[in-house]
Amino acid sequence: MSLTTVTGTRGVVTAPHHLAAEAGVAVLRDGGSAVEACVAVAACLAVVYPHMTGLGGDGFWLIAEPGGCVHTVHGCGAAAARADLSLYAGLAAVPTRGGLAANTVAGTVSGWAAALAASGGTLPLARLLRDAIGHAEAGVAVTAGGAAIAAAKGAELRAQPGAYASVFEPAGRPLAQGDIFTQPLLAETLRTLAADGLDDFYHGALAERIADDLAALGSPVSRADLAAHRATAPAPLSVKIAGATLYNTAPPTQGIASLLILALFDRLEATEADGFDHVHALVEATKRAFRWRDQHCGDPDWMQGEPQALLDDADALDALAADIDPAHALSWPQPPQWGDTCWFGAADAEGRVVSCIQSTYFEFGSGLVLPQTGITWQNRGSSFRLAEGGWNALKPGRKPFHTLNPALARFDDGRVMAYGTMGGEGQPQTQAALFTRYARYGVDVQAAIRAPRWLLGRTWGEQSTTLKLEDGFDDTLYAALAAAGHDVERVGALTAMMGHAGAIVRHGDGALEGATDPRSDGGVVAW
Repeated sequence: MSLTTVTGTRGVVTAPHHLAAEAGVAVLRDGGSAVEACVAVAACLAVVYPHMTGLGGDGFWLIAEPGGCVHTVHGCGAAAARADLSLYAGLAAVPTRGGLAANTVAGTVSGWAAALAASGGTLPLARLLRDAIGHAEAGVAVTAGGAAIAAAKGAELRAQPGAYASVFEPAGRPLAQGDIFTQPLLAETLRTLAADGLDDFYHGALAERIADDLAALGSPVSRADLAAHRATAPAPLSVKIAGATLYNTAPPTQGIASLLILALFDRLEATEADGFDHVHALVEATKRAFRWRDQHCGDPDWMQGEPQALLDDADALDALAADIDPAHALSWPQPPQWGDTCWFGAADAEGRVVSCIQSTYFEFGSGLVLPQTGITWQNRGSSFRLAEGGWNALKPGRKPFHTLNPALARFDDGRVMAYGTMGGEGQPQTQAALFTRYARYGVDVQAAIRAPRWLLGRTWGEQSTTLKLEDGFDDTLYAALAAAGHDVERVGALTAMMGHAGAIVRHGDGALEGATDPRSDGGVVAW
């Protein structure tokens, strides 16, 4: 893995698995666009990183076109028609695993189709899915990270109905590092999509097989729900800061939180990268952004707050920033937002830059692996509240709140930056760390990602709501943050809880830079 920024002039791809990055650059070399490269990456990640993403999840795209236009694609599925409160009678919450957890349509594949339709392309679908199919058939070596998750989650996942054990534990045990893992069912599904088109996932024979399996496994998602699904293309959220315009995705994602953090930080004094003023200011901006997010953000058809109006209101942003005490921490915690994910990005020689993120929510989603297709179905709808009304309450046709959010920036000097990470609650925080290091303090993009990070709030399997910091900061920082009232917890160096980040920068003269995260199995490849 590279620990220095990778450079090129004709294309660059970064992804949290090196084989996916290589698949994307191969598409660029064959004449494909950055959007086509990202479809290849996305399909490949479904094969080589199945614990984090797959065809049965959701995805969001942020695309900067060469002419200056920035647009989005939301491949986001809604709750099934049968997913109402009566279905969960007697339960305190939507289960996180099993059939009742698989209560929303998977929007990822529709997002691929919509992104290709919006940006055009020249390569056939069979070419875009070629490497993913090859890896599913021939097999890939299981990474250390994949093996650790398989071991940790195996007991709960093999207990779920469906094909989890036969697909992911073919030897009767969790996959171990170095095992060659094949997925013939998923290979055949990808071949079907390549031959019959991506719409077959929702309207064709493939949709029938998917719906039959979901019904047999206890999911409320039906053939009619699949057929009714459409990807959408809402306007991106944006905010102007010194030297750049920042973009992110609209609700139901938490893109508003990522933009609010940086808009508030832009109004604060912080002179040194990773000094007290820098870290404290971003943590305090995070608290204000999360309070607004947790009160308002969800399916836009059910929201009362208007995120773009807030971002356009300089007086409101000034007031939020003025509420931040430069020396003392605001009392915390707030409820966490979970989620694991894959962010990836690409840039091409024409000037197109793509920031993309996909997820099945929890590792291996609902745990339902469909026996006819090898697809792992998401459990994003397990975040719904079993309530008659209010924030993120379960309703048929309602889209759940998403931690997913891809980020992009257009600098006044002509640079375009795509960046993002996995990590649920940590996504806006990691985005803020790497962007401010690069944009305000001039830190090299790879160094900005590799540098130690922090996470305010809970992580998977933990109930603490501390401010978790990796080792590697100046020793005085930990004491200074604690003295200011932060509940500091040191968690070691380069920990996976801080996410798997990546970034791409296209300069005004066409030069390209790319970086990946040493916390992941990732790779960055330039051409």
